[in-house]
Amino acid sequence: MTDLSAFPITARWPAEHPDRLQLYSFPTPNGVKVSIALEEIGIPYEPHLINIMKNETWTPDFLSLNPNGKIPAILDPDGPGSKPLALFESGAILLYLAEKTGLLLPSDPARRYETIEWVFFQMGGIGPMFGQLGFFYKFAGKDISDKRPLERYRDESKRLLGVLETRLAGRQWIMDDDYTIADISMLGWVRTLKVFYEAGELLDMDSLANVNRWLEAGLARPASQRGLNIPPRP
Repeated sequence: MTDLSAFPITARWPAEHPDRLQLYSFPTPNGVKVSIALEEIGIPYEPHLINIMKNETWTPDFLSLNPNGKIPAILDPDGPGSKPLALFESGAILLYLAEKTGLLLPSDPARRYETIEWVFFQMGGIGPMFGQLGFFYKFAGKDISDKRPLERYRDESKRLLGVLETRLAGRQWIMDDDYTIADISMLGWVRTLKVFYEAGELLDMDSLANVNRWLEAGLARPASQRGLNIPPRP
């Protein structure tokens, strides 16, 4: 049996199946990237709920795996060289899973890098900007009298959605007919804008025919339906 005792996080969240990939997450837009990818790929894994509402990412146990104190993170007992690998940052995890399995990433070198650039587009733009918009529009930012922060993130979010709308024109997915980690990286964030942040009207999202078609198709995939609720919310 695989021994994961060298990783302190397993003391707080024990592995019932230490031979399986361990997922430490919460169903946020960043968290569901990895659970959806794992469901698409189909490799055995064991999810652990890290309750961000109780600040569990800031416990010594979790910080031993991710010093940045954010979900998701993984512990793969069968990493490179058949040795356990701990990994954080959702983009890095998506790339690792795709390369480990040969799935969700084109094999052609040029298309591979094109896919990766769209994952970086999500990591550097969509995630940070949409998250800030949510703060200033739905959460504590509503109490700030100066509306310039909200306007800044609204305008940038609309611009990013416009980039995505243009990219999807005439394409089923970000990479044409290939469903990839680029799509998976963005689905949860675009869904959150409409469903959780309730910012669809603010951003005129109804006018984005390509984005809405893509979002509906992506969320309808069985792996997405399952992955959006892994681990289940408490």
